[in-house]
Amino acid sequence: MGSADTRRFNQPPPGAAPGQTTPVATPADQPAEVKKKKRRLRDPLAILLVVVIVFALVVAALIGVELYIRNEANNKIAAATACKVKDEATASFGVAPLVTWQVLTDHYTNISIETAGNQISDAKGMKLQLSIKDVKLDNTADSKGTIGAIDATLTWTADGIKQTVQNAIPILGEFVTSNVTTHPKDGTVELKGMLNDIVAKPQIKDGGLQLQIVSFNTLGFSLPKESVQGTLDEYTSSLTKKLPLGIHADNVEVTDSGVVAKFSSRNATIPAGETDPCFADL
Repeated sequence: MGSADTRRFNQPPPGAAPGQTTPVATPADQPAEVKKKKRRLRDPLAILLVVVIVFALVVAALIGVELYIRNEANNKIAAATACKVKDEATASFGVAPLVTWQVLTDHYTNISIETAGNQISDAKGMKLQLSIKDVKLDNTADSKGTIGAIDATLTWTADGIKQTVQNAIPILGEFVTSNVTTHPKDGTVELKGMLNDIVAKPQIKDGGLQLQIVSFNTLGFSLPKESVQGTLDEYTSSLTKKLPLGIHADNVEVTDSGVVAKFSSRNATIPAGETDPCFADL
């Protein structure tokens, strides 16, 4: 038993012949590959590498989920806007916080929307740039939540004004057959016809945008402005007055290429009730 060459034996297995024994493997007898694997598993660097790999896989999965949700949210907002304004639109959420977190908490911090500029409803050549901040969704009997800030910029090109007046505004459209010219210095827009000349001044009235006729000349005679002002007011009122969420016009400016109007609203309440069909999927 004390000899270095003596092997240890366990009890004979069931069914073994009397006196037969089975050798027990000692650590020295284990294959080198097995011992190498055990040492590798106990190696701190190997453990660290495993942790890093698992962490990287988790982060990659979270990034994938975030990108998917962000893309879906952008597409839904853009589709709803396009449906409402009858033009192509794009939408994007702010970089932080993650859109996934915003969806989970029903708190959307920053949404930007921009239309292609072809039209808004039947107002040709009009473009919308919209910033919506601090949206908190909370369904109650009276509201669906609140919006901290809404800022919108409407850009209406001179050619768009011409097309809109010709196609959408009765009576006045008959007089506008030539180009529309803007005059930034005096803040007016000139609508020309073959024998007519209408000069209008964009201004803010009752929270909306109005084109106030300054002069109306045809065949060299000045006609009463009131003859078409009412028709013009009715159209601009339907387009920019009584907007939802308390949105109102703040200022208007005539530029070299058209008219730019700024609209805003603060601490707006999202009304409860039926949802606009364009926003049914939001």
